[in-house]
Amino acid sequence: MIYRSTRNANETASASEAILKGLAENGGLFVPDEIPALNISLDEVAKMSYQEVAYEVMKLMFTDFTEEELKYCINSAYDEKFDTKLIAPVVKHHNANYIELFHGKTIAFKDMALSILPYLLTTSAKKNNIKNDIVILTATSGDTGKAALAGFADVPGTKIAVFYPKNGVSPIQEKQMVTEKGKNTFVAGITSNFDDAQTGVKKMFQDKALEEYLDSKGFQFSSANSINIGRLVPQMVYYVYSYTRLVADGTIKAGDKVNIVVPTGNFGNILAAYYASIMCLPVNKFICASNDNKVLYDFFTTGTYDKNRDFILTTSPSMDILISSNLERLIYHIAGNDAAKNAELMKSLNTTGKYEITADMKERLTSFYGGYATEAEVAEQIKKVYNEDGYIMDTHTAVASKVYDKYREETNDDTVTIIASTASPYKFTRSVLTAIDPEYDSKGDFELVDELAKLSGVKVPNAVEEIRNADIIHNTVCDKEDMEKVVKKFLGVE
Repeated sequence: MIYRSTRNANETASASEAILKGLAENGGLFVPDEIPALNISLDEVAKMSYQEVAYEVMKLMFTDFTEEELKYCINSAYDEKFDTKLIAPVVKHHNANYIELFHGKTIAFKDMALSILPYLLTTSAKKNNIKNDIVILTATSGDTGKAALAGFADVPGTKIAVFYPKNGVSPIQEKQMVTEKGKNTFVAGITSNFDDAQTGVKKMFQDKALEEYLDSKGFQFSSANSINIGRLVPQMVYYVYSYTRLVADGTIKAGDKVNIVVPTGNFGNILAAYYASIMCLPVNKFICASNDNKVLYDFFTTGTYDKNRDFILTTSPSMDILISSNLERLIYHIAGNDAAKNAELMKSLNTTGKYEITADMKERLTSFYGGYATEAEVAEQIKKVYNEDGYIMDTHTAVASKVYDKYREETNDDTVTIIASTASPYKFTRSVLTAIDPEYDSKGDFELVDELAKLSGVKVPNAVEEIRNADIIHNTVCDKEDMEKVVKKFLGVE
């Protein structure tokens, strides 16, 4: 399996090299030259555990890992740190099948990939005789940060620095990050938004002088964002897994098409579903659900990507993104795997804030549908689904649920549908409970945690209990211009 840069056809890497680098040169992303077909039937996969499904999918994408190495990574990642035996249970509510991706250590879907990434990365370092410490450099819109911190905390040979928008995450999300105890961890809030944090991280990755300086001090950067193929490939697994659970319970037969709905900001999660469809999944529509920051909705509607607009802080902060990094991979593919064409479009995005795809490229997006839900609609959806059957969903899942309702009204498409439920409602207690009853707004953040437990009948997750009275360890706040300076200080190489 060869991975190639989306911006330079001549830059290639093996799976382990791509995982180590995270980002290709010139800001490009690594993409596979091809995605092999699954070599066993979906009926067979329906009888497998999550760990077994993970092996069947990942062995096709990470071909320079031995069976022993890959199974070590998988079995180390998907163990008792998940609070359900099934790892990613599929539940039926409100005309759809919700795959709950939030039963990991930090109660968000990022755990599904960030539980395995440290093992993939440290195994890749050994395979490539890397002597430097790996410095994970990550921007987060809320969930990646804590999931990455939890995954890499105290992993030998690694350090991790996370940047988040200081006033752009939920109180629970922030407390999860700033109370992280790992000795090799660093967290900083930036006085700006997620896009600025992500741009600052990419700038450090592309700084050759900084790379040489850190190398002389025994460090090298890698990424835990979904720009890293080591994050993206494990996300393919749960789409194959959820589809085959529906085969196992008789909801569908192997080969039947499904719709997949994903609440989307950075486009990695829905891209993983698209890659899974190339490998084996029969998909009718990929429904890309946006919040009020509807840059992706506008793109799928018009063929123009334009980030020149107001950045809106919403109750679904993990989707408050105007530069969807992983969309670049899809653009590269619909351009016929043309790195030069993709580089031209990304240059336009960088200089003018927008680009327009050709009519031919737009025709290749017919399996995608863009929709969005407003803040008010998200709140209404949470209340509606709770009143229907007592199921409480978080704000991001509610975006997807509402967009799916709109899609059905518009198309009358009754194809069996899988919705990615990306976070526990315990991460967004205030937004969730005040949607059900505005009276809850008078209570404190951890009072709301207890109210949610009463209302939902779902036990408070350990991820929330452990931060209830935890000390703040990370209190750095910086401007976007100072990100490099604070990283150097963290590494002790000022």
